[in-house]
This record gives sequence, C-alpha cells and structure tokens, in this order.
Amino acid sequence: MDYTTLGSTGMEVSSLCLGCMSFGSSEWQPWVLDEEESREIIERAIDLGINFFDTANVYSSGKSEEILGNVLAEYDRDEQVVATKAFLPPEEDPHPNATGLSRKTIEQELANSLDRLGMETVDLYQIHRWDYETPIEETLRALDDAVRRGQTRYIGASSMWTYQFADALHTSDRLDLERFATMQNHYNLVYREEEREMLPFAEREGIGVMPWSPLAGGYLTRPHDELEATTRGETDKYIDQLPYRDGGGPAVNERVAELADDHGVTMAQIALAWLLHKEWVTTPIVGTTSVEHLEDAVEALEIDLSDSDIDYLEEPYEPLPVAGHE
Repeated sequence: MDYTTLGSTGMEVSSLCLGCMSFGSSEWQPWVLDEEESREIIERAIDLGINFFDTANVYSSGKSEEILGNVLAEYDRDEQVVATKAFLPPEEDPHPNATGLSRKTIEQELANSLDRLGMETVDLYQIHRWDYETPIEETLRALDDAVRRGQTRYIGASSMWTYQFADALHTSDRLDLERFATMQNHYNLVYREEEREMLPFAEREGIGVMPWSPLAGGYLTRPHDELEATTRGETDKYIDQLPYRDGGGPAVNERVAELADDHGVTMAQIALAWLLHKEWVTTPIVGTTSVEHLEDAVEALEIDLSDSDIDYLEEPYEPLPVAGHE
C-alpha cells in the first residue's frame, strides 16, 4: 500500500479510501452487506494496508458507522483515519432538525455519529452537501467549535459549486475559523466536469481530493450492457439519475474494456488506475461488496498507464450536465 498526505493536514492516508456505504443493512438497500460480511471486508482492507475509512450518518441510518466502529475497536485506533458526514436525513422519517447544517443539527449528528462509532474524536467530519437554508458562517462556526472541543480533527466538504467552496474558504479566512481541508466530489472517467473549476481550485488551495463514485457506480466495472445484471444495477436508481450513459460514456466504457484486455486486468482496475494517475486526486473512495473486488482495487496501484493510454481513455468524453451537487 502507498500512503499520501491528505491535503495540507500533514495526516498520512492510504492511496485508497474504503467507502462504507455498502456496510449496514439490506433493509436500507438490497445490495448492502450485513455486519458479518462487512467485517470480512474491513478486516481485509486493514490487512492490505488501508488506513482510511469513509462513512456517513445516512448510510443504513447509522448502521454503517456502528459496524465500522465495532471492527476498528479491535485494532489500534491511532493507526486508523476515520471520516464521517452529516447533512442528509439519517433516518427514513426524520424530524425537522435531523437534516441540514445548522448548529443544532451539526452538534447532535456529530454526537450521534461518535456514539455509534464508539469514538471520542473522528479524524474528518464532512458536510455531505451545501445547505442553502443555513448561512455558511453558521455552519463554519459550529464546525470550528467541534474542532476546538476535540470532537473532530479536521473538517471537509462534499459536492458543491466551486463558487460555494471558494466562499466557504474565504469566510473561514475572514473570520479566523477552521478551513475545509478536503473535498469529496464526483469524479470518474465518465464524469469529468470537476476538471473545469473545482479540481484546479482545490489543487491551488492545498485541498485533499477524495472522489466518490470512482467506478461510476459500477458502470466502469463491466461492459455497459451488462450493468443491469448486478443487484446494484437493478436496484440502485440513483445511478440512473447520473449521466454515465450519456455523451461519450458508452465509448469510454468500451475503451476501458479494451485496455483492460490489453493489460490483462479488470475494467475496474483500469478505471482506478486512471484516477490514481491524476495529480489532483489524493485518494479515491472505493466501495465494494466483496473481498475479491477490494483486492483488485489495491492491485490497481501497481498498474502503469502510458500517456497514450490516458489520452485514449479520455478522448471520447463529451461535456455533461453537472450532476451530484444536489
């Protein structure tokens, strides 16, 4: 496993982050694993050298946090880097203050997350989207206080417009508040709109970039006409709301398959290797429901793509509507 510094924090994280959305309860989503199956993947990730784990209060209504905390409690906590999030409703029928980024919501949801994780401090606490109803000053003051109380070491942001992220960083600088240290945004071979503004801006500001959906919800793991054959492809309707099949998506998918065959590796490994060759990416968030796919993801760190390979993969891409901010 390779390790890298997370933005300007000085904190070292593995070059792959294990996303924990697939851990929890199948009652939340049919493709989600229960605790026993989840444990197997988390423990194998640790064996492989992964030290960075990303979860959220909304994943299986907090069950993901519980499972992650239960497993990590059996290891040296100092060796692990744990990130979680708030903003989206953590339950199916939430009360009005369960959602958003007000001081009340942040303080109660962070406390609830720490309780489920069984931890006094989380390493990275992220806003899961932009809250149009709460002034950013209110959110940042609450997050700054959480850092001062020792409940989180760093704060991070997720998908939003670049002007919003710039406003948040400027507000922190102006009010002498904790700055967002990371950006968890939507970025993969078939969705590259973040290259226009967010990624260059994050690179300039020393922000750690940890893309979600690096494999496009499975679209880059198999030929595009086979996606529906998987449980997630059949049941995860959020994937259908994203423009992976639009524009040059099918052509990119075919080229990933072609290069995978040429290199003697899987499509997922080629898609991950492409991301890992991007200097502005710190660590992709890889979600998986099998140990085999996790091991494949780690092996992608060893794949060396040539400049011509990268150009060939990127050439069919066409501009797409922005997706993932809302």
